[in-house]
Amino acid sequence: MSVVAAIGGQWGDEGKGKVVDYLAVQARYVVRCSGGDNAGHTVVNPHGEFKLRLMPSGVFYKGTTSIIGNGVVLNPAVLNSEIDGLNSRGIDTSRLIISERTNLIMPYHIVFDGLEEEALGGKAIGTTRKGIGPAFADKVARTGIRAGDLLDKKNLREKLTTALEYKNKILTKVYGKEPLSADEIYEQYCDYADRWAPRIHDTSSMISAAIERNEPVLLEGAQGFLLDPDFGTYPFATSSSPTVAGACIGSGIAPNLLTHALGIFKAYQTRVGAGPMPTELKDETGETIRELAHEYGTVSQRPRRCGWFDTVAARFSIRINGFDSIAVTRLDVLDKMPQINICTSYKIDGKTIDYFPASIAELEKCQPVYEELPGWESNTNDIRNFEKLPENARKYVLRLEELLSRPVSLISVGKRREQTIIRQNIF
Repeated sequence: MSVVAAIGGQWGDEGKGKVVDYLAVQARYVVRCSGGDNAGHTVVNPHGEFKLRLMPSGVFYKGTTSIIGNGVVLNPAVLNSEIDGLNSRGIDTSRLIISERTNLIMPYHIVFDGLEEEALGGKAIGTTRKGIGPAFADKVARTGIRAGDLLDKKNLREKLTTALEYKNKILTKVYGKEPLSADEIYEQYCDYADRWAPRIHDTSSMISAAIERNEPVLLEGAQGFLLDPDFGTYPFATSSSPTVAGACIGSGIAPNLLTHALGIFKAYQTRVGAGPMPTELKDETGETIRELAHEYGTVSQRPRRCGWFDTVAARFSIRINGFDSIAVTRLDVLDKMPQINICTSYKIDGKTIDYFPASIAELEKCQPVYEELPGWESNTNDIRNFEKLPENARKYVLRLEELLSRPVSLISVGKRREQTIIRQNIF
């Protein structure tokens, strides 16, 4: 039995799509288990370059079933567009299954996301304004509409009418906006129901049955651990749990069925949106990394904030997630750097600390303490064996292993599927 969770260990954008696309050849099921269409995964393989938003990254393998799990919030319009786009490029999406427990993003969620960010002004969180937070808020408030509700149109109408009675009061009386039409939304979602009905199933039992048959399963996380609403930089966080435990809940399997938890980390660090980032480089080096790596959001195209690898944050991520090994991605981006820094601790008001503070006010004061390593200043894109990497590149990876107390099982040295070095079989 092999059940692997591939989880981002930083602030997202770690290259999870590339890693999942590479590993999915060994999986019979790939399950997207958290987030929404705010989390884009870029995949480059023999079929071309794809920017996925909801579709699991295993869709490119004909023998693999792709599942959108119950931990996702799903915008039907975005998924339809993604399916149509993939089909137009010759990618078969017929094996996509949607959990009946997946909450749907409704038009009012998107409206409220924008209004709430505007109301916060300078204190805005920096959401993608795609309705993710409001949809998860309704899920927790037990007022959400789920994919399974599309199979009973009478029930769908009742739920939608109840929801809009409340939402329209807020729209009109608090924000002074026009009310939304229940009839228009109902007709729109009935169209989704007609198209999706064959895809909607109890995916938890489907995945459990696959595991009992010893079929390999890959859980695909979205965003990154440092955006977790409990352990991340709250309130500058996402709305679902991008953790190993969250992956189990978001796919509907028991935690003791996991056989390997893979933490995915960039060889450096990036962040999109507001919130503290102790190793952020607000200088020419940060700009160089951004341009070399084209660090712009897959979905939003917002420029990502760039910085050196932060082992304080990474150790925290490893402790909470229990990663068995880690993947280091985008090592090639550092190929031209004459010197590379690794943050090993923080200083606050002259005091050295080795933990990741829960307080935003405290974290904003943290100054990184760096260990300097020489760069390798040579190309790694075509290397497929760890021993053939430049000596200083090997030393960098081995130093990360030492500081994080975890083996580096996979190294990515380029965007393409084949630009990967495997040091340990994960499945």
